[in-house]
Amino acid sequence: MNKKTTKKKTAKKTARKTASKYQHWRLQSDIDNITWLTIDRAGESTNALSRAVLAELDTIVSGLEQTPPAGLVLMSGKDNQFIVGADVGEFDQVTDLSAGRQFLGEIHDLFTRIEKLPFPTAVAFEGYCLGGGLELALCFDWIIAKNTDKTRIGFPEVNLGIYPGFGGSARSPRRMGGQKAMEIMLTGRMLRAGAARASGLVDQLVNKHQTLRWAARRAVLSKRKHKGAGIFGKLTNTGPGRKILANIMRKKTAAKARPDHYPAPYKLIDAWEDYGDDQTAMLRAEIENVPELLIGDTSRNLRRVFRLMEELKAQGKASDFNARRVHVIGAGVMGGDIAAWCVVKGLEVTLQDREMKYIEPAIKRAKSLFRKKLRTDAKVKAALARLRPDVEGTGVARADVIIEAIFENLEAKQQLFRELEPRLQKHTILATNTSALPLKELASVLKKPERLIGLHYFNPVAKMPLVEIVSDPDLTKADWVKKGASFAKQIGKFPLPTKSSPGFLVNRVLAPYMAKAMELYQQGMPKEAIDKAAVQFGMPMGPVELADTVGLDVGLSVIKTVGIDDDGAKGKFLQKYVDAGNLGKKTGQGFYTWEKGKPKRDSAKIEGHDLDNIARELLQPYLDECVACCKDKIVANNDLLDAGLIFGTGFAPFRGGPMHYLNNQVSGEAV
Repeated sequence: MNKKTTKKKTAKKTARKTASKYQHWRLQSDIDNITWLTIDRAGESTNALSRAVLAELDTIVSGLEQTPPAGLVLMSGKDNQFIVGADVGEFDQVTDLSAGRQFLGEIHDLFTRIEKLPFPTAVAFEGYCLGGGLELALCFDWIIAKNTDKTRIGFPEVNLGIYPGFGGSARSPRRMGGQKAMEIMLTGRMLRAGAARASGLVDQLVNKHQTLRWAARRAVLSKRKHKGAGIFGKLTNTGPGRKILANIMRKKTAAKARPDHYPAPYKLIDAWEDYGDDQTAMLRAEIENVPELLIGDTSRNLRRVFRLMEELKAQGKASDFNARRVHVIGAGVMGGDIAAWCVVKGLEVTLQDREMKYIEPAIKRAKSLFRKKLRTDAKVKAALARLRPDVEGTGVARADVIIEAIFENLEAKQQLFRELEPRLQKHTILATNTSALPLKELASVLKKPERLIGLHYFNPVAKMPLVEIVSDPDLTKADWVKKGASFAKQIGKFPLPTKSSPGFLVNRVLAPYMAKAMELYQQGMPKEAIDKAAVQFGMPMGPVELADTVGLDVGLSVIKTVGIDDDGAKGKFLQKYVDAGNLGKKTGQGFYTWEKGKPKRDSAKIEGHDLDNIARELLQPYLDECVACCKDKIVANNDLLDAGLIFGTGFAPFRGGPMHYLNNQVSGEAV
């Protein structure tokens, strides 16, 4: 046995012995004395930087400091993923400001020690590298990412009401320049591997045919080190540059979020403007600001929204149903956009309508969506090949999912279901996208009415994340509901199981809210003031703009179905617009005149109005209907109701959901 072989065997024995010390990490040394550090959090499907994970890392770093290897490489032991960030579940443990600052200071000390290790270091990953995971990576000399569709890189902390607190706000501006780093942190946007490399956040890409391990080994042996931001990037970190850019950032942020609602981005901008060229000072600002934000109302409520999102996702895991082919009937705005979205998510789709002339506009819109989402010509071409016009409806017999999206007429939908039922495969989901019609009435013409479910999407389909999975508790079989939820999750939507009742959940709650807006408008309140009041409360858009966006014809149908128009006045008011063909955004004219997809406003009409009082008037019917929906058990519990209305109506996320908001008001907590 030669010396080289003996050395290899000794290294393997040492690696096995070392690895057994740790629950969440593995250590190995190779023949070149490179230490390979692998994160593989025990008992979890994803890696997150929990306190236990970080405590073990601290011990490992101490060992590396005492016995330095020739180099260090950090990788993941979980397939196609790296580190999703800190453990959000542990954030609620931070209730004391001083304890939070002490903990953050300990993390800073650990990460600074990693940054100062006296030997070459590299991190190599595929999949999600987010938040605390990215902050850890920034402590290494060289960052390598695999250039695949699974790789996403970014700082999502702003979505949780904080900003990067493990050193990311200090290290990212030095690495990529202040302007680029701040844009990523302020938006919470996740970058693909190519964009991360172009921005300077990542040093090297490897393609799907190359191995991360080989690239990392070469980087360490070559002692590669990030060179920092380029000349322009460094200029954006200078005092004068920061002052100019910080003011621009505040204006852009204010257009989307008020500082009293979402303080985190403003705290970050202030810190960067003051200390952006001083890493030590930026780290001190993190210790000062982030724990304060973490225990604040906004962050607590946004973390609640995160948990609600996870609860919605879990609804789609109760079935292993997996679709390959979808058939959509009705190529209008909603049907066509549902079809296009399914194609974006990789499915084959046939789109049916009475004549080709009704399908052509949907294909045109789909092509625009494909270009935006898929970007490359090859992917756009492949997507168009998966979307087939189907006037004759030949796709019905092969479809795994059939979605009816024709106009809101009970008799027309019933006739369609009579024709469809004999042609369905046994496993095929039969679904309606009705906005409000009762499922029992729609299914009454079927021989097996228990298989019909509602898949209620919202407009615009590509942006709205929620799909109501509608069922009748006395009719629908649970298996079909589970399959529908699984399909919604498959196409990247949040499934919300909802009882069939006039308006279901979202439309039932929205109807009295929008009716109140129309009532105020008829009384002479400017539409601009009504919408501004709602946005000031925290809604993503005002009810008048929302009515135009959904379509006044759809709004008219919902008002009639939900039964909130006792004297017929609201219906008559909307009917005038519908009869004139002024349906809102889709026709260019509704309550607003629409140009290039945006409503024209007269901001002067807002002056002199008490927006807080208007908001209270607007929201009271909305909140009252939420309470009624809870009593009627439209969804399983209050948490799902909050989730549905946050993701379905955009109810102010920083308030944690309407029922949570009401409970806080009753208990006297700050809201």
